[in-house]
Amino acid sequence: MGRDASRDRLVKLLEPVIAAEGLDLEDVTVTPAGKRRVLRVIVDRDGGVSLDDIADVSQAVSKALDAEDAMGQAPYMLEVTSPGVDRPLTEPRHWRRAAGRLVKADLADGTTVEGRVLSADETGVELDVPGGPRRFDHQDLTRGRVQVEFRRIDDGGDLGGDADAGEDAEDGDEG
Repeated sequence: MGRDASRDRLVKLLEPVIAAEGLDLEDVTVTPAGKRRVLRVIVDRDGGVSLDDIADVSQAVSKALDAEDAMGQAPYMLEVTSPGVDRPLTEPRHWRRAAGRLVKADLADGTTVEGRVLSADETGVELDVPGGPRRFDHQDLTRGRVQVEFRRIDDGGDLGGDADAGEDAEDGDEG
C-alpha cells in the first residue's frame, strides 16, 4: 500500500505541473537503482514531445519535487521521457495520437483485430481493417498496440536523404 500511496502522491503533485507545460502525465514510476532510486515521469501530448519540451518539464518537475520534498532525503535520479511505441493504447487520447498508425487491438470479446487508425474521438476509434473501415467503441476495446512498420527502400518512400547529395559529392571532387 505504501508504494501505491507514494505513486498517487507523486501523480497528484506532478499532474498540474506537467499540465501547466501543456502536456499530459502518462505514468510515474519509482524503481530502485543501487543505492538510489530512479523516478521516471512519462509525458505526452498531441503532436508529440520535443527535446525542448522534455527539458522544460524536467526543470518544472524538479522544482516541484524539491519544494515539496516529495522524494525525501534518499538520493534519486529524475528521468522525464515520452512513451515508447510499445505503450499500450488504453485511453482515448492514446488512440487519437496513433492516427495513421497500424495497430493491433484486443477486443472485449476476446478477439483481436489489426488495422490502421483512421480517426479516434472520446467515444471510439475507426480502424481501416480488411473489408473496409470499422468503428469500435472504447468500451469494446481493451487495449491496442502500435505495430512497428518497416518500409522498403524501393517503395518510393523518402528515407530522409537529400536527392542532390550525390551531385554535391561529385562537385566536391572537381578541382
